[in-house]
Amino acid sequence: MREKATPEFIARYRQSDGTPQSLEEHLEGVAKLAKRFAAKIGLPTFGKLLGSSHDLGKYSKVFQDYLKSSEGRLEPDDDDYVDPHRSKGKIDHSSAGAQFVWQHKKGSNFHHHLAANIVALCIASHHSGVIDCLAPNGVDVFSRRMGKPDEKTHYTEALDSLNEALKNRSIELLTLPELEYELRQRLEGLKDVFTSPVTSLFALGFLVRFLFSTLIDADRLNSAERMPLPEVEWQTLISFLEQHLTKLGGVHAIDAIRAQISLACLQSAEREKGLYRLTVPTGGGKTLASLRFALHHAAKHGMDRIIYVVPFTSIIDQNARVARSVFAPLENEDKRVVLEHHSNLTPEQDTSTSKLLSENWDAPIVYTTAVQFLETLFAGGTRGVRRLHQLANAVIIFDEIQTIPIRTVHLFNNAVNFLVSQCGSTVLFCTATQPLLDRVDVNNGAAKLSNASEMMGENLNDLFRNLRRARIEDHCKDGGWTADEVATAALGELADSGSVLIIVNKKSQAKELFERLHGETEHVYHLSTSMCPAHRMTVLDEIRTCLDPNRQQPVICVSTQLIEAGVDVDFGSVIRYLAGLDSIAQAAGRCNRNGRRAIGRVLVVNPAHENLDRLPDIRIAQGVTRRVLHEFKGDPETFGGDLQSPQVMERYFSYYFFSRSQEMTFPVSNKDIDGMVVKSDLLTLLSTNNDAVEIYKNEQRQAPPTLLRQAFMSAAAAFKVIDSPTEGVIVPYGDGERLITALVSCGGEDRLSLMKKAQRYSVNLFPYEAEELKRKRRLYEVWPDSKICYLDERNYSEEFGASLEEVSEMKLLLVSGGDNEEPY
Repeated sequence: MREKATPEFIARYRQSDGTPQSLEEHLEGVAKLAKRFAAKIGLPTFGKLLGSSHDLGKYSKVFQDYLKSSEGRLEPDDDDYVDPHRSKGKIDHSSAGAQFVWQHKKGSNFHHHLAANIVALCIASHHSGVIDCLAPNGVDVFSRRMGKPDEKTHYTEALDSLNEALKNRSIELLTLPELEYELRQRLEGLKDVFTSPVTSLFALGFLVRFLFSTLIDADRLNSAERMPLPEVEWQTLISFLEQHLTKLGGVHAIDAIRAQISLACLQSAEREKGLYRLTVPTGGGKTLASLRFALHHAAKHGMDRIIYVVPFTSIIDQNARVARSVFAPLENEDKRVVLEHHSNLTPEQDTSTSKLLSENWDAPIVYTTAVQFLETLFAGGTRGVRRLHQLANAVIIFDEIQTIPIRTVHLFNNAVNFLVSQCGSTVLFCTATQPLLDRVDVNNGAAKLSNASEMMGENLNDLFRNLRRARIEDHCKDGGWTADEVATAALGELADSGSVLIIVNKKSQAKELFERLHGETEHVYHLSTSMCPAHRMTVLDEIRTCLDPNRQQPVICVSTQLIEAGVDVDFGSVIRYLAGLDSIAQAAGRCNRNGRRAIGRVLVVNPAHENLDRLPDIRIAQGVTRRVLHEFKGDPETFGGDLQSPQVMERYFSYYFFSRSQEMTFPVSNKDIDGMVVKSDLLTLLSTNNDAVEIYKNEQRQAPPTLLRQAFMSAAAAFKVIDSPTEGVIVPYGDGERLITALVSCGGEDRLSLMKKAQRYSVNLFPYEAEELKRKRRLYEVWPDSKICYLDERNYSEEFGASLEEVSEMKLLLVSGGDNEEPY
């Protein structure tokens, strides 16, 4: 058999067998996938053009020499050899394709001009993240990139080397009437929904990001030789869920109410796609009820996937386990029904390893965190945005929607409105404490709820009254409660009710209380995000064993707020440190959850000497809670006589949102972004970019020449869901030890599956924590230059999880990987 001839122009060498993939084959493969992905929003021609043109710069000799040198196909003594380490990231192969599209745009036609602007921008950005069109300092970044000198982009050489048929196909795509028609139709659709200057320009920019996502995922999939999953057989999943529901029966008195809620969700599944709310008291069975809605709704409308977005990884652990128990017979190593994605194990700066390991959410049911979801929408680089197109034609359920960060409100609302109105998705806001996302400033972006949006009907008072199982009591006092006083109160509640949950605001508070209570009774537990998900699940299982009514062992759990939203536990009493009233109501959902007692007690206490300088959200929420508690004491009947009533929550959020309305645009005033002092907010940077436009006009005496003016990369650089971004590390807890050993020694083909498993054994560290551990030589790279790390076993505690201090003895050598064992 004759060997296949080596192609003249190579896109890459396959990791599986080292054979070359021709550049033409790669371009055609990416074009096919990108067309399929972009068709979700009616822009298939855009996707095809993006895929067929994105790597034209690889037709240059300097790139081909670099590729062969980096793969060892050229030796250092060869004339054409290029030092791959010195040249990495310095050979521009993304500009040529963008310049090709820009220079071949069709005349001055508005729609063709904008289409070329969009496509060229995406191609120029496909190795960096979407670049600024107009930087905050008024520099026209896009035009500079399009005018980048030939000696740096190798545009002429690449064009001369380009297959004539491929070149003609790309030029033909640029002049097709379909390109103009698709864009015209999409812009008309945007105009109907996004009516203010800010929201309309934001939506146009989000359209760019969506198309960019289709290119990135198509490129990654083709390079990894993977294809999207086939169409989901929803009816099969539905049959398994319905069988599961029939087996549940009615154990507790409130199960009849839960069944009514589940039935309401089933009936709502017949509705058209849209933006809906499911407002159900804590303990109302939202997990399975919302899954029932999602499965039936997806089947009715032929949707691609279901995505659950939750605030804490602890809820992912629980909800995904419930879903897996339902669909277990359908899952195996080659077929995933349920995917969990909640770790930052792949680093922010893409490496060749992390590009292939990044999840693209290609599974029927995905559980992820609000942090991961928001980073998909707005963060920089290419790792997160790759998943964005998977949000089209999907059912997206936000569990505990009230936890969406306040400064992201307008960005979030506009993105959700885009997904519903332009991408054919259905979004469901789920919680017992609905925030007023539809009542914020409409000119900056308010959630556009569907007609009759509440699945449980507009009169929720009866539902909340029937599901009331705990009474919230205000025990705040002048001077606050000391830790000793809280510990004493907890022991008193333990004697009365048999089980106590204490929820605090800070990890340090949880540790202090645990140490004071440890030994006072046999079963005292600690929970915080310093513990990996597998560790927390083990502790929760032990707690549930103690809480089992057939055993009823006295138990105290001290936890941070990770336990208060969606975690299925049933304590006799709850002590909650003063926080937002929504958090307090969620904490109440862990008290007398199954109605085994006449009424449970939730004691709200204010800790003495609490420093919340680094937690302003909690500090501000405390002030609003004090105000509502004071008003409730004066006239409880106005609020239905219950601090968990919908009227109380509406009053709380109206005060809270009004007091923080100026923060909802994600202000970055006077923040240094890549050497530029920005005096704006991310909503403006991603829409009108007014300041930059005015600077440009004043300096150039004319309007910017391009139609897109957003500062995409600058906004992404400033976007952080939390003030201190975290770094995921693998920890040696339980099977985490075995996974670390396997990861250090595995080949490339096994890394993806191992990294997925490692998410359950990972902890997110703040930058100062990671730096301290690196300084102490307690973080190790899994693979050289991967930036994916694991923690020394001596710095992981069975009680508290990851620690900056040594808390465990060193065991026998954990891994043997030669150079890989060097500390970070």
